[in-house]
Amino acid sequence: MSTTQTPPVLAAELAQAWADIQRYHPELPDLAAPESLIGESSSACGHELSFERLLHEAVHGIAAARGVRDTSRAGRYHNRRFLAIAEELGLDHPDEPHPSSGFSLVSLTPEAKRRYRPTTERLQRALKAHSAATAGDTARSFRGPAARHGSSGGGVRVKAVCDCGRNVRVVPSVLAQAPIVCGGCGKPFRIPEGVAAAAG
Repeated sequence: MSTTQTPPVLAAELAQAWADIQRYHPELPDLAAPESLIGESSSACGHELSFERLLHEAVHGIAAARGVRDTSRAGRYHNRRFLAIAEELGLDHPDEPHPSSGFSLVSLTPEAKRRYRPTTERLQRALKAHSAATAGDTARSFRGPAARHGSSGGGVRVKAVCDCGRNVRVVPSVLAQAPIVCGGCGKPFRIPEGVAAAAG
């Protein structure tokens, strides 16, 4: 499997896993850009991409759909409103919140593990294939200090826009791997020329 083919395959598996969550939680909005999760890490939302991390992001999606403010401190602190929705989705947390990230580090309940076992196994296979396909790339190329320290997917995120005016923040190298398509208008997100020059 080539590196150029892997991101779209992984993005498709992420989209399918998201659809599996939507089957149980229909109010969850569509995932506009599954590719934006590939290679991205965040200490507040979990350190690596996994089904558990995807379910965590779904909690934020449902909170947004309900108009619930589930975080504070620039999105780092996950409050009890986040935790309440997380519990609806089959996520659990220790009794005490973390001092800086609150209830962000959630884990699947045994019932959620059973419910999503086929989804989790399918996504794990896709993640392993993606890691294997990109291992040679990271071993021979310098991606900067962010990649070495596990933050923001190895680069600075910039705003990418689509024709209908929606935007996402993405590392330019992730966008270069494969188009990120807007779920609203079906057009690819692009980095405006001035921003692209500054990022490069």
